[in-house]
Amino acid sequence: MRIARRTTALAAIAALAIALAGCSTPPWATPTASPTPTPTSTEVPQPVPNDLSSGSTERGLVAGPLTITIDYWSTLTMDKWTADALKPVSLSMITQITPNDGQKVYLQRATMIATPMSATETFDPLSAQVDSATTNPGYLVLDPYSYSQTFTVGPTPADATYVSLEFTYEYLVQSTPTSSDFAKQTATDTITVAIAQK
Repeated sequence: MRIARRTTALAAIAALAIALAGCSTPPWATPTASPTPTPTSTEVPQPVPNDLSSGSTERGLVAGPLTITIDYWSTLTMDKWTADALKPVSLSMITQITPNDGQKVYLQRATMIATPMSATETFDPLSAQVDSATTNPGYLVLDPYSYSQTFTVGPTPADATYVSLEFTYEYLVQSTPTSSDFAKQTATDTITVAIAQK
């Protein structure tokens, strides 16, 4: 009787072993899978354009026979170029003419229009600032004589991150050294200056 029970028990154990062998790996034997890291998307802000970041900038323009050199700078440091501040922009200009037969070059009018902007929006331009010559036919700007002026950018919207400054220069060029006839030439230039965020 005992032999029969032992035989039955051994048969049951053997059947269980065969059943387990046909199963997949038990859960406790499965290696733990490390979670896949999910990439984090961090947007890098685009740098704000600033032509005066080094304190000044020089531009070279051409208008007909004229070669124009202009230096721009601000007496207000860039960290104080805030939206509500009055922001001065100074310039110094000199011209050369080719061929130079002795005729003179005069600046009749200089205009600055400031347009506040951001990466996603263009705001209404500020009122134009104009310097019209008080002498006839204008300010002499032929090398070695230069023209200097300071314009002011007024308060800008709080959401603006920079301001685009468009300059227009209108010249009268003497046709000959002794002539009272003049040819008009116009040059334009644009610089951008960052608005300091508080």
